[in-house]
Amino acid sequence: MARTITIDPVTKVEGHGKVTIQLDDNGNVTESHFYIQEFRGFEKFCEGRMAWEMPVITTRICGICPVSHHLASAKACDDLFGVDIPPTAKMLRELMHMCQMIHSHALHFFYLAAPDLLFGLDAPPEQRNVIGVLNANPDLGKKAIRLRQIGQSSIEKVGGRSIHPVSAIPGGMSKALSHESRFIMIKEMAEALELAKLALGAVKGVNEKYRDLIPTFASFKTKYMGLVNDGALELYDGTLRLIDENGGIIEDFDPKDYLNHIAEHTEDWTYLKFPYHKKSGWPNGVYRVAPLGRLNIAERISTPLANAELKEFKQLNGGKPVEDSLYYHYARIIELLYAIEWAQELLQNDDIVCKDVRVPVARQAGEGVGVIEAPRGTLIHHYKADDLGKLEKVNIIVSTAHNYSSMDRAVNEVAKMVLKNNRVEESLLNQVEMAIRCYDPCLSCATHQMGKMPLEVQIVTSGGEIAKTVRRDG
Repeated sequence: MARTITIDPVTKVEGHGKVTIQLDDNGNVTESHFYIQEFRGFEKFCEGRMAWEMPVITTRICGICPVSHHLASAKACDDLFGVDIPPTAKMLRELMHMCQMIHSHALHFFYLAAPDLLFGLDAPPEQRNVIGVLNANPDLGKKAIRLRQIGQSSIEKVGGRSIHPVSAIPGGMSKALSHESRFIMIKEMAEALELAKLALGAVKGVNEKYRDLIPTFASFKTKYMGLVNDGALELYDGTLRLIDENGGIIEDFDPKDYLNHIAEHTEDWTYLKFPYHKKSGWPNGVYRVAPLGRLNIAERISTPLANAELKEFKQLNGGKPVEDSLYYHYARIIELLYAIEWAQELLQNDDIVCKDVRVPVARQAGEGVGVIEAPRGTLIHHYKADDLGKLEKVNIIVSTAHNYSSMDRAVNEVAKMVLKNNRVEESLLNQVEMAIRCYDPCLSCATHQMGKMPLEVQIVTSGGEIAKTVRRDG
């Protein structure tokens, strides 16, 4: 008998989502989908706010990658007000961004992805978590926690807060980096580099352990997109590059011109939209972003250890784009190496503690676009303001959204591979979730309203009785 299997919620991802799997009469998968259930709607309620409030407001979109929204928003405001920030301010923003990459990539690999891979696909669920890692290998677990801690404490030194930073403002930064903080960070980044080498060894062990599974696990061709700087990996600023399935460059374009190159497809079963390359059309224009996408489009990396690993990465598919979803984890650790190396270079520059960190900003009408490579991919903030600086329109395309079509496809392909003949087991369903975790989605960041959104509000008395119910059906 045909039936539906629901995984609700999907675990070890940020936010709330579910998977539905349709089985036919023989117990084989006919169709699967990854649904995003939550609605945030930051764009709409930011309208009417003053532009300079946005770098602080938008950090609240997410507690995992607030630095990305903070910096993309500040960049959009710089563009809107027509200012060029001082060189030291740019260095400090990049340093804060690298610290977030360290924190986020360490968090995802060790806390969310590695437990599945280190213990084996059939390991009991109570073992597949960071506590399981700590119990099985206390030294590895403690070092993983320490690596994340370094990233988080470094964000606080540059950004003023560890979770929702406040230091990036239109025109630059609100505070300089102290000599004491610089000295501490130099020491901690040296420690972080050794911990990242440990992570690299762990992910290479995973690659070897699952070398037969990797080519069959959600491996498919797409286009890829991300920022580059003269062809090199770039996470803060640069040109957007889109390549085809064989690695050929389709186009390089100014991020501020994104509306001429990126469109969004909608489906009535999810709040999240599906970005695609406008000229290629839907669905041929589907592309992937984030670590796998960024390494596929990059010709080189500007730091030595990460660049050496990139050369190995490029040979995984004979020089063509790496298509296997499980290699997202390898790409993520290569970026972790780069983030630490680049943070070290920034900290070695004496200008990093210069006090010249901001320029004056005057109110004016206009539009501004800020684009950055967040841990989960390309993040776009676009604001339009009146002559008082009040926002009239806000558009945000969040990193996770770019990968949504690929995550949905990955779920379907893995479900069809592992669920057959009515054999439905927890370990097999977890593999479906693993396909999503490859992409490290941030679901809270990503949703926008499309169509009708039912809403019910209940007013409850102090005694716990419902005094009134107000419902809007759309």
